Amino acid sequence: MSSLLARQGRHRQRYENEYRLVAGCIPYRINKDIDDDTDDFENMLEVLMISSPNRDDLVFPKGGWEDDETVCEAACREALEEAGVKGILDENPLGVWIFRSKSSQNSGSLEGSCKGYMFALEVTEEYGSWAEEDLHRRRWLSVADAYRLCRYEWMQSALEEFIRVMGEAGKCQMTEELDGPSAIPVPDMLAEHQIMSPGCLFNNSTTQRIDETYKCFVLG
Repeated sequence: MSSLLARQGRHRQRYENEYRLVAGCIPYRINKDIDDDTDDFENMLEVLMISSPNRDDLVFPKGGWEDDETVCEAACREALEEAGVKGILDENPLGVWIFRSKSSQNSGSLEGSCKGYMFALEVTEEYGSWAEEDLHRRRWLSVADAYRLCRYEWMQSALEEFIRVMGEAGKCQMTEELDGPSAIPVPDMLAEHQIMSPGCLFNNSTTQRIDETYKCFVLG
């Protein structure tokens, strides 16, 4: 896995008007090894976050959505490149968030603005070596710790929506409310961006299987 190179540059980067399109995910697992005699999903549910050089706070894997992949493929690729994990991706976005890139926080224009699509990824494979391991350490955390250590407010909002979705699926029930900014509605044009890259296959259940390098499964 360490020989797999991360994509570099932005020559294939997607844009929508002034916004750079970004895809990311919240990788998660149900840790049944926790010493708990009850089915306390709030304690058993863990999310994976990654570090950045010279920073103490953490982020979820995310990066540019490129023109030869679907948004789901982009989210899976970023999880593999930045965190070294694969899994089952729910193709229904947690939401879409508008934010500024770190290099344009103080800009008064739309330049540097991003539109980020975030997904939930149930991790099934975790590699000991990955493309960007020299840049990103990874860390499994409880939801409460992840919220506290999260660098960006918009990612905290994505985590809140993740908890809501997990709650509806019976995988988590938070006892404390988390406050954060709201996502914008997922635009209808998301479907227009679903351009399949060569080697992608679908079956009748809408489960997507992409090439072996970035293989994941997408739940419809």
